[in-house]
Amino acid sequence: MKRQILIIGAGFAGLWSALSAVRLLDQHGRDDVEVTVLAPQAELHVRPRFYEADVHNMAAPLQALFDAVNVRFVRGTAQRIDEAARTVAYRDPTGQEASLGYDRLIMACGSLLNRPDLAGFDQHAFDVDKIESAVRLEEHLKSLASRPDSAARNTVVIAGGGFTGIETATELPSRLRAILGEQVKPRIVVVDRGARIGAALGDGISPAIVEASAALGIEWICAATVASVDADGVLLDNGQRIAANTVVWTVGFKANPLTGQISGEHDRQGRLHVDGHLKVKGNDAVYAAGDVAYAACDEVGNHAVMSCQHAIPLGRYAGNNAAAELIGVAPMTYSQPKYVTCLDLGAWGAVYTEGWERKVMPPEDRAEAKKLKAQINTVWIYPPAAERTAALAAADPLIPVA
Repeated sequence: MKRQILIIGAGFAGLWSALSAVRLLDQHGRDDVEVTVLAPQAELHVRPRFYEADVHNMAAPLQALFDAVNVRFVRGTAQRIDEAARTVAYRDPTGQEASLGYDRLIMACGSLLNRPDLAGFDQHAFDVDKIESAVRLEEHLKSLASRPDSAARNTVVIAGGGFTGIETATELPSRLRAILGEQVKPRIVVVDRGARIGAALGDGISPAIVEASAALGIEWICAATVASVDADGVLLDNGQRIAANTVVWTVGFKANPLTGQISGEHDRQGRLHVDGHLKVKGNDAVYAAGDVAYAACDEVGNHAVMSCQHAIPLGRYAGNNAAAELIGVAPMTYSQPKYVTCLDLGAWGAVYTEGWERKVMPPEDRAEAKKLKAQINTVWIYPPAAERTAALAAADPLIPVA
């Protein structure tokens, strides 16, 4: 009977875990280990693009790729993990429960928006966390055209001024004008607890955010949070009321709650502490990658963040090392000292930075940075073609992502 590597999740970390595991097994001529991916769909949902329009097109099919590299795909949603029995119980699309066994488990089940216990949130707030919720927002925005012209109709409040909030906010003016007409001047308001515009992203990048916001007419209300949401707007903790028919929540993410079923230390976001090989510390059979892994990416104290920039290499290392352990070859130590960002700022352009201090680097021209962002979003982060040799070559852990 073949030994089993089971991967929960078909996102960036799950996909690249699977490809990397198969790559190593191929290199050693081993056909006695089976790689299985368990996920609700054989699709990579391109989450970094969910702030854009036409979000329903941002799911890349994976079944042909899995077939090309002999990865078994099981459609279902993981429910319970039994570490003692080394099984994962899941529910299939019909609602039936079944289970899968594993010799090594790779947790690559991603992150979720941290949904607050806030009055009116569930009924009236939108988000771009999952493809379904981003589609819901898009449908809502399109429906605004059928409403009477009013300040509330033309106003969107973005709760949170981090990467997701900024990219969503700066994209909205052009999206809303396309829906409501060029004669309409949308009002986009970012509410952020930071003391100044772009504070969460640091001094290096904030001047570009300030300039883009001014050019696009985006307002910021700093040192404030949303206290409640209703159909007609928001109330802030400072007592200010903003009339708005659209509220988009982008504040805070946490690891998939499945991580709570894995023994070991967790960080405040629920991520699993892993060693240099991405094995969960103190755990005999479980690895973690992507948004569920609290992984040191260099020797000076920086840890991987919840982004595809880190999820892709984390997946490559985790898959390689899970397979390596099963066939008795040396694992590879995860290292990703280079950190970059390319922040989309809508029609204004984009800004590219390097280093954890986010120092603006060439291309400093905002139009050139925008071209780079488009290349990242439409080419670099997408899966490889369904051709075995090329796909497995792309899964080498030593390939730099940034």
